Amino acid sequence: MTTSAQEENFVEKVKEELLEIDQIPVSQHADRFEQLHQKLDTALSTIDGL
Repeated sequence: MTTSAQEENFVEKVKEELLEIDQIPVSQHADRFEQLHQKLDTALSTIDGL
């Protein structure tokens, strides 16, 4: 898989997770947003080379 395809796949997975979060009870949103935040933070750290 090319880098561009990997990036597109990552973005699609994030979108899917956001849609899933929308379907669960609000009381569970914070935990799921935190999990998603960790994935995004890791991805950004990789991009920045940190």
